[in-house]
Amino acid sequence: MPGNGDYLVPDVLEDGLTLVLVGTAPSRISAAQRAYYANPTNKFWRVLHEIGLTPRQFQAQEYPLLPTCGIGLTDVAKRHSGVDADLPPGAWQPLELREKIARYRPTLVAFTSKRGASEVLAISTGRVPYGRQEQLLEGAELWVLPSTSPLGHTHFRLEPWRALADRVAAWRAAG
Repeated sequence: MPGNGDYLVPDVLEDGLTLVLVGTAPSRISAAQRAYYANPTNKFWRVLHEIGLTPRQFQAQEYPLLPTCGIGLTDVAKRHSGVDADLPPGAWQPLELREKIARYRPTLVAFTSKRGASEVLAISTGRVPYGRQEQLLEGAELWVLPSTSPLGHTHFRLEPWRALADRVAAWRAAG
């Protein structure tokens, strides 16, 4: 499996994570800054704090700190940037993602968009509901969340994100 060296934004993965959040591909702004969710109009960092997954609102450049909260980050397309619809077919690397999840074995995996989930699960985005999924992904509980991207503002709902945070809290309390 290729390493972080050829990725536009490096993975934040390690053993023992409770949750790995999986994006589709870095935006052009994120790729330029080499930081996850760096577009100032993306709600990602605000949402993580609002739902209680982080103790404060992190800045995009602070993404390497997320493992201190039990959270990792990666994308399905690590070597391309831009809007999902404009990515070439070869950009998506679902098998590489599955290998990472199998290697690091997080408790929960949550896609931060239906498109990322559909590329990995090989089903249409219209058939992917938000929230907890029935199937597992390489042994991890699987979730699909509304995108925090500016392009998805009209479809964004906080409820699935809150449900995930509640699940993370319940798992930590039981562990």
